[in-house]
Amino acid sequence: MSRDSTSRRQFLKAAGAVTVTATSTAGCASFGGGGDGGGTLIYSRGDHPTNYDPQQTTSGEVAKVTNQVFDTTIDFKPGSGGKLVDGLAKEWELDGKTTTLTLKEGITFHGGDELTAEDVRATVRRFIDTEYEFFLGEKRSGYSSVTFGDWVESVEATSKYEVTFTLKQRYAPFVRNLAMFAAAILSKSQIEEMGQGAEAQAELGTDPRGTGPFQFEELDNSNEKIRFSAYDDYWGEGPHVSQLIMKTIKSNQTRAQDLINGDSHITDNLGAQAIKQIKDSDAASVKKKNGINVGYMAFNQSRKAAFRKPKVRRAISYAVDTEAIVNSIYQGFAKQADQALPPDVLGHNEDLDPYPHDPEKAQTLLEEAGETDLEFELATFSNPRGYNPSPVATANQIRSNLEDIGLSVSVNQFSSFGPYIDYTYAGKHDAALLGWYTDNADPDNFLYVLLHPGVPVEEVPDGQSYVSWDKKGNASNISSWANREYMKLVNEGQKTYDEQKREEIYLEAAKMTHEQAPWVFLDYAQLTRGINQAVQADSYTVSSVGGPYLELVQMN
Repeated sequence: MSRDSTSRRQFLKAAGAVTVTATSTAGCASFGGGGDGGGTLIYSRGDHPTNYDPQQTTSGEVAKVTNQVFDTTIDFKPGSGGKLVDGLAKEWELDGKTTTLTLKEGITFHGGDELTAEDVRATVRRFIDTEYEFFLGEKRSGYSSVTFGDWVESVEATSKYEVTFTLKQRYAPFVRNLAMFAAAILSKSQIEEMGQGAEAQAELGTDPRGTGPFQFEELDNSNEKIRFSAYDDYWGEGPHVSQLIMKTIKSNQTRAQDLINGDSHITDNLGAQAIKQIKDSDAASVKKKNGINVGYMAFNQSRKAAFRKPKVRRAISYAVDTEAIVNSIYQGFAKQADQALPPDVLGHNEDLDPYPHDPEKAQTLLEEAGETDLEFELATFSNPRGYNPSPVATANQIRSNLEDIGLSVSVNQFSSFGPYIDYTYAGKHDAALLGWYTDNADPDNFLYVLLHPGVPVEEVPDGQSYVSWDKKGNASNISSWANREYMKLVNEGQKTYDEQKREEIYLEAAKMTHEQAPWVFLDYAQLTRGINQAVQADSYTVSSVGGPYLELVQMN
């Protein structure tokens, strides 16, 4: 971890306490800004989704775009690791089961309408209210339940600029949820303009119109580019360029060379070789920051009966050489993971260590479990992600390690991330590589979203540690793990507003993830970004939560 990891962790604890009962007047953005600069900023990346509706995705690639077009009521301070600041709301309060927001006045959508509380209400209802005539539809995104659906009883516009949420239960992370990309505020008039029915609403993602710093101008799917223009009436700081282009170059090395050539100005999700290319050049540099993320291999217990045995999962965890993966494949841009919660998040248990590479112990556990001839498919994506810069090499390393102990693994490689997400979220994998960037720097965003099945404890039979895929509530729990004791801890953590008590709960829950091994814990990765010299380096901040904050970027 970085030299300031301890102080940042303490800071996050303090930040988390704000969610109990807080009224904020803090803010990072000056009101009344707008586009003030010239030039074109070109951001390159490794994938090109085709729908940019924040309510229809779980993809970080989509969020990179929607965060330029839309705003949230509460935001994260760039580079802070999760400090909450003003967004569209100037004040907020969580008291028991009631959350109240007071919106800033005079903010307009790209279509010209002024933002009011009715826009916030329509946005939330479109996402979760099956009775709403403009409801987006069931299961458009795994975020509908974890952002609002599981928690919100009702949302009302209690005045032109005041919104009141009534929650179904006490829920400590709710204010942080409001800062997540999936909670971005849409225009009520655009929602109604799209027409009734889920299919009509699904089209909003090809013409997104928010209150954000950049207006969506052109979605060029054939060339995998998106063009934006600065929004002159933007309420916050920036943007400092007149145009923004996001383009896709799948190859790490080609993307790095494009950056060095000056044909793009910022790029992300770099592998070790691409980082070396950039470091060796005189035209670009690398910015790094500790991420709040985790990379893992999930066991699909709903599909593969052998994975329901803890001894099998632990055996595979002992067999996979994660030290070789982070040192040889990721070349030091990540550290071995030992639990589901990454460092710098409340409840990360520092008493745990990564599973050591121990093939003999792995074979012993497999023999005890009666699964020495196990065969399974390992699905993987191909393009680098922040939590896994070399997914195919990682999959092949895992296959090689498991073949060494007599298991048979077939790697199923996907060339694009979108179809891969569809495949894994449909539960078609035996095992799959995946990972998670935090949405809000809260432990619930890992432990509930990724490893709780999203159903009541009593719906999981005694002695069973999984739920069938069709019964699962949380789409992002692709292991179908459902441990009753773990679920009780996570449920308790959600309702606990005392920060110290909450930490104790999550320390225990994190320990259970280590012992039960629903995943092979692979890595916690650094965030790396390539920056061309055409950019004022200090104007771009790498953020582990939210962003990228491209409206703040200035060109030389």
